[in-house]
Amino acid sequence: MVLLAGTPVLAALVYSPAPTAQAADAGGVDVQLTEMTPSAPVKGDTLTVSGTVTNTGKETINNAHVGLRLGPALPGRDAMEEVSQRTRFRPGVDPAEIDSAYAVKIPSLPAKTGQTFTLKVPVEKLSLDGDGVYQLGVSLSGSTGSRPSEQVLGIERTFLPWQPEAAAKKSQLTFVWPLISSTHLTAETMSDETQTPVFLNDDLAAELAPGGRLDQMVSLGKELPITWVIDPDLLYTVDAMTKGYRVRVPGGKPVPGRSKAVAERWLNSLEQAVQGKKVVALPFADPDLASLAHRGKDVSGTLGQLRPATDKAAQAVETVLHVTPSTDFSWPVDGAIDPSIVNVATSAGAHNVLTRSDSLQETGGLGYTPSAARPIGAGATAVVADAGLSTAFEGDMLPAGNATLAVQEFLAQSLALNLQDTDAQRSFVVAPQRMPTVSQAETMAAALRGLQAGRWTQPLDLEAAARAKPDPGATTQVPGAGQYPEALRKTELPQAAFEKIRTTQNTLDHFKVILSAPDRVTIPFGNTTNREMSTSWRGRPQESRQYRDEVQAYLIGLTEKVRLIPKTDATLSGHSATIPVTVQNSLVQDVQGLVLRVKSANPTRLMFDDGGEARQEVSVQGAHTQTVKFTANATASGPVEVTAQLFTKDGVPYGKEQKFTVEATEITATVMLVIAGGVLLLVLAGVKMYASRKRVAERAAAEESTQPSDESTDTGPQSASASGPGETVDR
Repeated sequence: MVLLAGTPVLAALVYSPAPTAQAADAGGVDVQLTEMTPSAPVKGDTLTVSGTVTNTGKETINNAHVGLRLGPALPGRDAMEEVSQRTRFRPGVDPAEIDSAYAVKIPSLPAKTGQTFTLKVPVEKLSLDGDGVYQLGVSLSGSTGSRPSEQVLGIERTFLPWQPEAAAKKSQLTFVWPLISSTHLTAETMSDETQTPVFLNDDLAAELAPGGRLDQMVSLGKELPITWVIDPDLLYTVDAMTKGYRVRVPGGKPVPGRSKAVAERWLNSLEQAVQGKKVVALPFADPDLASLAHRGKDVSGTLGQLRPATDKAAQAVETVLHVTPSTDFSWPVDGAIDPSIVNVATSAGAHNVLTRSDSLQETGGLGYTPSAARPIGAGATAVVADAGLSTAFEGDMLPAGNATLAVQEFLAQSLALNLQDTDAQRSFVVAPQRMPTVSQAETMAAALRGLQAGRWTQPLDLEAAARAKPDPGATTQVPGAGQYPEALRKTELPQAAFEKIRTTQNTLDHFKVILSAPDRVTIPFGNTTNREMSTSWRGRPQESRQYRDEVQAYLIGLTEKVRLIPKTDATLSGHSATIPVTVQNSLVQDVQGLVLRVKSANPTRLMFDDGGEARQEVSVQGAHTQTVKFTANATASGPVEVTAQLFTKDGVPYGKEQKFTVEATEITATVMLVIAGGVLLLVLAGVKMYASRKRVAERAAAEESTQPSDESTDTGPQSASASGPGETVDR
């Protein structure tokens, strides 16, 4: 990789395989070391180094050969860093080639072409003097048309750890093996009895499937001496998949997930892998402690979420994996700390803060690296991971050349630590990136396998490392806030995020008090609150904001399923009447503890219960409505605005108020007198007509009684003419 102008970076061990333009113009060669076995040889071994050489220049390279260069043992880690920072071949500084008999000849290497090589050298031919870390280089030398004399055209440097026999004093090495993923679960659940969870997508299935990232972490980790550090939310999420789940579909209803069997297989594999090993559970959903300390602590209620997150952590691990984890560790992003981060980290109950040596730096001039455990006050311990070892695998490990260099660097660094001038046995911790890729995990595993011979290290679990006797001369002063890395500060969750979370929590608090089965809401939303604070949102501000918005919108949608049905205007005829108001509950569970209030805008015209307001308690069964009736009294005619509003029992308004108008038509005393007078006149007229008809009938009867009896039978014309048809008798 290192050409006439290359850029290896020791601190993070990131090696770019692409040559720079400057190197290409100079006619350089890119040298890649794809394999080195054994990575830590012993006496009697044959060192095999394989790789590729690529002519990045414009001219053919002639009479070339690939040779091995071995320098003297390096005095320490600073010297190793200096070697890695070299960019060009430096005659007199870079070591000379070993015996040319072991070189690989390449008669011609045309421009823009590459060729593989394999060097094999018996270890006894390397003249290794004593235990230590040796600089090893592989170079290509040759000539070109413009440079007819032989010269080194490209070189790659690495390190050869040499400790053929077991050291009298071995370092204790703790390797943190993280099982962490990003957030996959939403707050949404289906309305069935088991509340089938809804996932953002089905991406987690790819990580769990054979060959996926999490599958590889489990497959590799079960064979290695590591401490499992797990986000319990990952276990909770995968366990939910095993019971059936749904996946969001843009613009449609959630569809059934299809990876139940994949989740079951992964959980079974993990349960077997953790048996007999230490398991550390981070707080649920791996909260971003630095963001909480810097942006969230002043938002009320935020820090109160940490203790429940710790409590849920132990429960999730025990339930899913059937092992008891330690919950006594917190892990800030990249191990960077300041006093506020430590305070937040320990507020959840953890006594051990996993930090890193590039944050809590040594200032005492010890001349060696002290053990990881450092007391930092108030009963807390900083477990300081070694920065060089922890960042060894952060680069792109997919190219074999990068992976080989990372493994050799890691082994060499660990041996250099053990060879430091101190008689005390020390313990070192490796805390790699939270979510290693497949290639990074494979490289980590290869490095650990290189240590399994145990010639200079021996494994130690994280709990034991935290309990190890601290070095009395080690730095214990937590760095100030001004020393926190600015690059990390820029990726923190903003204060607005915690304010949105608080708003959602307040809404949940007001909602749950009316529910007959509040756990159906409080549990999924409580877990979601933890997820909103997750470290996994680092570097993804837009996705983080969208997730919080969707959580709040979904909760508001649930609360709106309990509402007042809009009411049309009403007319109140008469002095008193009943006004109905209907409450709708579209939830699957019953609601209770609601109070419905109706209020008149003009109590002098329209009253409820001898005043301007009336109230009644309301309970509504799931998927039902309930009509509540209020007695209203009109004291004057005219329109009156009435407001109906639901409240919780503690007087907090619930939902939107409903306004409607009541048209009051109250009947006054004067109107009543007029109506009564009219009725009386009608009655009197009827009585008069009845009396008149009665008199007429009596007179007719009297006349009939005075005529002779024989006339009573006369039916002749005279009689007929005396009383013609239609004659009024009483006239």
